[in-house]
Amino acid sequence: MRERFADSDSFSRIRPKGGPRRGRRSDRFDDFEPEYFPSAAALPEGFDDLAPAVSDGPAEGDRWSTWDRSTPTEKGPEPRPDWVVTELAAVDTELGIVKTGKEADVFLLERAVPGTGRRTLMAAKRYRDAQHRMFHRDSGYLEGRQHKESRITRAMAKRTAFGKEAIAGQWAGAEFAALCRLWSAGVAVPYPVQITGTEILMEFVGDEDGAAAPRLAQLRAEEADVEDLWEQLGRSLSLLAVDGYAHGDLSAYNILVHRGRLVIIDVPQIVDVVANPRGLSFLERDVRNVGAWFVSRGLPEDRVEELVGSLAADARLG
Repeated sequence: MRERFADSDSFSRIRPKGGPRRGRRSDRFDDFEPEYFPSAAALPEGFDDLAPAVSDGPAEGDRWSTWDRSTPTEKGPEPRPDWVVTELAAVDTELGIVKTGKEADVFLLERAVPGTGRRTLMAAKRYRDAQHRMFHRDSGYLEGRQHKESRITRAMAKRTAFGKEAIAGQWAGAEFAALCRLWSAGVAVPYPVQITGTEILMEFVGDEDGAAAPRLAQLRAEEADVEDLWEQLGRSLSLLAVDGYAHGDLSAYNILVHRGRLVIIDVPQIVDVVANPRGLSFLERDVRNVGAWFVSRGLPEDRVEELVGSLAADARLG
């Protein structure tokens, strides 16, 4: 079921919805044990003839919805969009892989209520385990972040197996918290649905048939309204700066464009530009990195420097 692209950074569907599945299911699905659907072994004596009708998993899909496995603080901000499926009778079906990365993979997931028209597509971002993650970004972005337990902080610093697991959990938690904060502030980010462990479910930015939106870097010249996209980007970065933050790793590769709408993704490393001693440099680097794409498509270079100055003022750094 998890066929992958040769280009590990590619954003697109692996197989069409309803296509054949190969290989075993995701470990995320295999270890799911619903609490309210007993196995046949748990049936009272004398009800053995009902055993064939009882199953631990749903009749269709890969797993029961995990909505009830998240606490209120592990669910997205209210008011929630109408498309969010919260019914406990819903089932989740994995439809393919959207993107692979060094630290996490993004899968396409359908959550639907069987027998009804209630259905939504989501992106499931799953941070990798200690054996398969690369922590090339940790040192700079984790500066100033400490765990409440000193032993965990020491393990993270030493990059032990336990420490890497703790870092994975911290990255997932940081990204979910950032998405919630940014969404509530009006920044153009995917709506965060819920987090369970190191899996984040969020808005899928793309078409209803599962075709993912292209990254800004993949946008063809005739598809790009450079001026409008720059204005959209400036508004979101300004909202970030007013709140005291910078993306921290912004480029044309972590911005999606869907039908003219610009959406910023990959935000686990957002930087507190006031508390972080290198906050201003992160803010400036963000603007210049993505600004290079716009300048190559006709945006005057002075517009980039204007935005740098404006954001510094918004963050009260200049």
